[in-house]
Amino acid sequence: MRILLVEDDAALGPELKTSLAKHGYAVDLAVNGIDGEIMGKEDIYDLVVLDLGLPDRSGLDVLRNWRAAKNNIPVLVLTARSAWQERVDGFDAGADDYLPKPFHTEELLARMTSLLRRANQQISAQLEASGLTLDENTQSVIREGVEVALTGTEFRLLRYMMHNPGRVLSKLQLVEHMYDDCAENDSNVVEAYIKMLRKKIGREMISTKRGQGYVFGAPR
Repeated sequence: MRILLVEDDAALGPELKTSLAKHGYAVDLAVNGIDGEIMGKEDIYDLVVLDLGLPDRSGLDVLRNWRAAKNNIPVLVLTARSAWQERVDGFDAGADDYLPKPFHTEELLARMTSLLRRANQQISAQLEASGLTLDENTQSVIREGVEVALTGTEFRLLRYMMHNPGRVLSKLQLVEHMYDDCAENDSNVVEAYIKMLRKKIGREMISTKRGQGYVFGAPR
């Protein structure tokens, strides 16, 4: 999953980005409201973590502008613990959830996972498709009762494909959900990871649509 983090705190922003990346997310960081709003208009993110107290443009204004433009991306807002009116304003502006500062990263991860499940109509932390079981919490994949050993990048790639079974996913779409904006993102690398995934989960699980991309899902 690719996350947009909009946080101006010079310590908290990079710290959260690093922590989320360790848990399998590709994360882009914006440090002010104007940049965050522009980045949030791109159709590449699965969720936004948005601080409301931003420079240049407030998080509330950013959120209102997204919703006015019919941008329905899930948004988790970060607020000051005592700012109850700010939380109300956030919900009125279209926030899907909020988390007061200071917070534990584990709670942020839990709330993010819940929002992503809700957005994908997934009822638990386990994702099942075509005989595979992917556990978001343990970042593990089970096939026929046996755990499949995956690298972090392979896990991110497979998770995105399992969230979109039967859909043609282009190399660009896959790259955008495997890497953040600072990482090596050569689309040719996707072919190599697809090849490795096929060896581990079965070649029949991922088919190629020539000139279009890849489709996850065992043939019926």
